[in-house]
Amino acid sequence: MTGVSASAGGGTGRPAPGGKLGAAAVNEASLWNIANILTMVRLVLVPGFVVLMLQDGGYDPAWRAWAWAAFAVAMITDIFDGHLARTYNLVTDFGKIADPIADKAIMAAGLICLSALGDLPWWVTAVILFRELGITLMRFWVIRHGVIPASRGGKMKTLAQGTAVGMYVLALTGALATLRFWVMALAVVLTVLTGLDYVRQAIVLRRKGLAAERAAAGEER
Repeated sequence: MTGVSASAGGGTGRPAPGGKLGAAAVNEASLWNIANILTMVRLVLVPGFVVLMLQDGGYDPAWRAWAWAAFAVAMITDIFDGHLARTYNLVTDFGKIADPIADKAIMAAGLICLSALGDLPWWVTAVILFRELGITLMRFWVIRHGVIPASRGGKMKTLAQGTAVGMYVLALTGALATLRFWVMALAVVLTVLTGLDYVRQAIVLRRKGLAAERAAAGEER
């Protein structure tokens, strides 16, 4: 910080006029907060997970266990980075963009690898990824009218998806293999239901936003 201040003041140690350079330095430093670092770790884990998952043809239990570990770390960091960003006011533009990308990237990697290996039907992967991509586009559609908060159903959906994919990544047999089928079935049901509810809320929010804009335009005239 001392070096930044000196250079900002032309080597005199005084801040630059208006403090613009100092503010820029603070904003740049804020990018490297713990929440964003966890998001970056999750992004790096995606290719690492894929490599581990596909080692020795993708069916070696030991490599699958390492892949599960990478997937589990990614899901855990997903919980903590958002909590830290909100609790300690560490929200940045980078985090707003990178966090959902990292979330969807690790989930997509897991689903696609499992389907490519024949462990999971492609239609399951298609349903989940179509929902996630569709909701992302829906957010852009209504973003100028407001933000739809995460619901309890959405959180349950994320938990069910992460648990189900994690169970499929592991080389489970017997009763646990049967259990993972039902966990994935629950995840698919929650994925569809929460997706439909999000569409409903987005339509209502957009209608209210457009009505408010028309009312404001009428008052100006």
